[in-house]
Amino acid sequence: MPYKIFLIIYAVFYILAGCNHFLSTEGYYAIMPNWLPAHQFLIYLSGVIEIILGVLLLFPKTRKQSALCIILMLLAFMPAHIYMIQMAPFMLGKILVTPLIAWARLPFQLLFMGWAWYYFKNPKQKFYFNVSKQPTKGY
Repeated sequence: MPYKIFLIIYAVFYILAGCNHFLSTEGYYAIMPNWLPAHQFLIYLSGVIEIILGVLLLFPKTRKQSALCIILMLLAFMPAHIYMIQMAPFMLGKILVTPLIAWARLPFQLLFMGWAWYYFKNPKQKFYFNVSKQPTKGY
């Protein structure tokens, strides 16, 4: 039961985070390193990827691949987190990002990677979405 609950939380987190890239696009510009090209494209692309990976986590057949892609995505986001540390303090919308807040984000990235690693190593637990009408083995 905890597997399913935490899986739902994790998947919804990424789906909502991805949606936020479209709802609060301006906030993402502030944390994009200047050396990255096409900021708007990358913001929207990462939002789409987060939504897709969140949805794919819900299905046992795609959970392992989705979890691995989330880990890779979080590694790809590290330059933005390092840039936030270098830029702090700064305003992100109405939020003051202090150096402490910027540094505190890094351990959370490790936590999210560990969470994804758990689903990468344990992808086959049955969930609500079973598209097969036949009984499955190993779930």
